[in-house]
Amino acid sequence: MTFDAFRVRSFRFQWSADLLTSWAFEMETLVLGWYVMVNTGSVLLLTAFGALQFLGTLAAPMFGVLGDRLGGRVMLCAMRAIYAVLAAVLAGLALAGLLTPAWVLVVTALAGIVRPNDLVMRNSLIGETIPPDHLMGALGMSRATMDSARVGGALAGAGLSAMLGVGLTYVAVTALYVASLALTFGVAQRRPAPRGSSRWRELTDGVVRVLTLPELSAMMLLAFLINLTAYPVSGGLLPYVAQRVYHVDATGLGWLVASFAFGGLLASLTMVLTGGPRHPERATLIYTAIWYALLIAFGHLRHLGAGLLTLLVAGFVQNVAMISMTATLLAAAGEGFRGRVMGVRTLAVYGLPLGLIGCGLLIERIGYPLTISVAAALGLLFTALIGVRWRLLAPGLRL
Repeated sequence: MTFDAFRVRSFRFQWSADLLTSWAFEMETLVLGWYVMVNTGSVLLLTAFGALQFLGTLAAPMFGVLGDRLGGRVMLCAMRAIYAVLAAVLAGLALAGLLTPAWVLVVTALAGIVRPNDLVMRNSLIGETIPPDHLMGALGMSRATMDSARVGGALAGAGLSAMLGVGLTYVAVTALYVASLALTFGVAQRRPAPRGSSRWRELTDGVVRVLTLPELSAMMLLAFLINLTAYPVSGGLLPYVAQRVYHVDATGLGWLVASFAFGGLLASLTMVLTGGPRHPERATLIYTAIWYALLIAFGHLRHLGAGLLTLLVAGFVQNVAMISMTATLLAAAGEGFRGRVMGVRTLAVYGLPLGLIGCGLLIERIGYPLTISVAAALGLLFTALIGVRWRLLAPGLRL
């Protein structure tokens, strides 16, 4: 059945906790991104804000080792407690009238050490608790938590900050993190793995597995490429697009973010209802290529309505690609390696801050439309090259 994953008690708690965490993430990203853009007027500081959210990507493989050893629940509880504390700090600063862009960047950097690894723990827990026949559906439902958050969280963040201000909005964000932490305690506690080798040896084993299996190495390269050239356009640069291209306020920014996310949510629901593509490897490459083509078009649009529609379709195809990628990785990782493989996968997110900074520099020199065209065209080219290389290394693969 379509919703068989919800028969697993642990998944019901995990899904609910992940949903609240994702809503808080999206509210924070929109509220603080708009705050930085309005109070500094600098696209470079905006891209720096986006980049700081991913500092923890370098530590992701070790988070994966700890997840395999201690269990995902222990890691998620610790991480979500940290989110709640940092959100409370920002709420206190804002309510006291002491919040500045510098404080935003400092707290964002601290949260960025932990936050990128939340998805590592979510996916490894799904791999541990869900039978293989229901994996794609469970991943689709898990992805739907993030997509619904990008729709509802973005609009809620924009609306609350406009009505209540940053301080009271952050009180709501803190409450979401606390509720998420409480629900995470209901997730199944796996027994700690035997400590037969050192953490560094376990980490090395995970990296070697990624490098030696063609399906894993190809997905890692593609994930890095997407974060470098695609997600900056459809994510971190949207505050710039809202203010400088479409000339709208924070509510307009919320609609841009929500359009991309709603497309993703439709894709997640489609994957749940249909069971996903029969060949996820092929789907990952094809839908990634379509995404890049849509981004090239988006970079040259000047009407908000057309931009919203394009982002909606782009959100749909990117989510089919990302769910298919995750299913491929979890299936190929094998028992006992899922946390480490997903940890290495998170390293690919390091391409996002590099892409954000690179796009910020290029926009100031060659303009927004040309920057987006260059980034998307390079992404399209290298997606094709990764597909060719993968086919050569694994001739029996049906791409």
